[in-house]
Amino acid sequence: MGPLAGVCGAPHTLVYTHTHTLRRALGPTAVFKMKDKADLATNLKMLAILVATIVLHLTDLIILFISTCANAWRTHGESSYDLWYDCTQSNGGYRCLWTSDADWLQAVQALMVLATIFCLLSFIIFLCQLFTLVKGGRFFFTAVFQVLASLFVMSGAIIYTVMSPEWKKESDVYGYAFVLAWLAFPLTLISGIIYIVLRKKK
Repeated sequence: MGPLAGVCGAPHTLVYTHTHTLRRALGPTAVFKMKDKADLATNLKMLAILVATIVLHLTDLIILFISTCANAWRTHGESSYDLWYDCTQSNGGYRCLWTSDADWLQAVQALMVLATIFCLLSFIIFLCQLFTLVKGGRFFFTAVFQVLASLFVMSGAIIYTVMSPEWKKESDVYGYAFVLAWLAFPLTLISGIIYIVLRKKK
């Protein structure tokens, strides 16, 4: 039984010897290097997601700001109307007057201002949570403000779409500010959803 046991145990001893030799050859440095590479890949992925999220949010904010400030929700030739002024071109210059004080238009103005403010506050809150949120936490507070901003801009765009035909002439067309308002709605909503899903890794 002695010689037979020695023969049967030889393969196991050989495998152990090769494994031990391989570990000694690689050393702890190689193991740490592989771990560092995995951590680096994860960090780069999270950094790319973070940058993309910030770029999307800033794009939303810029679109909302332009849509709210620009008086080009409705155009006719060289003239532009709403939200704040009605501007017409005459003698090589522009002459602007305050727009109508209709209740529905004031509601649109208020909703667009609220959408812009909430989007800005959402960005500020996100930056604060980025440094204060615990690991694994979600940006729910940021998401709430961003989703509310999307609902405000959607409501304002819907009101203007429904009510403006009673005021505009057949030759009038919707201006770029009106188009930007509708564009801001899905982008802001998508941004809010991303904040709901996003987790802080470190």
